Amino acid sequence: MGRGSSGLQSAPPPAPRSAVRQRFDRLVREVAKFGAVGGAGLLVNLLVFNLVRHVTDLQVVRASVIATVVAIVFNYLGFRYFTYRDRDKSRRTKELGLFLLFSVVGLVIENGVLYAATYGFGWDSPLQSNVFKFLGIGVATLFRFWSYRTWVFRALPAEEPAAGAESFLERGRGPEKPRVRQRVG
Repeated sequence: MGRGSSGLQSAPPPAPRSAVRQRFDRLVREVAKFGAVGGAGLLVNLLVFNLVRHVTDLQVVRASVIATVVAIVFNYLGFRYFTYRDRDKSRRTKELGLFLLFSVVGLVIENGVLYAATYGFGWDSPLQSNVFKFLGIGVATLFRFWSYRTWVFRALPAEEPAAGAESFLERGRGPEKPRVRQRVG
């Protein structure tokens, strides 16, 4: 009858997921982790920004730059030890240098939006400053995500699955003649 001793049919094995689906799933997890760290960094950035604005007499953009620098330090720790903890760690000095370079570009983008709104259009009420600070963070985040994942936290090279498959195929050849490998070079 095709049934086991319990009378129930066993479920078919799960279908292997395609390589595209696996890459998409990894990207979704990466975006979620990046978003979690970035969301916490956003809160740090906005809290420090508003604290500095209300406690000091610094100009809006200067207060924003201080807040952005604090958030950059917070985000590096979160990205290195949470989002990209499985990435290559062999070149920390280069990684940190690139992170700082791209973070400074993000800082310019983020605060450039705030600067344009404040000094270009005269929108400098606390609400307007927070709206344009938030908008600048959003634009800079798109740049940061691309640059960090592409240049800073580089993926480790994938293991070579072909080598394992090739040795498996060679073992199962049976009596036919073994392949002769020629050296190239």
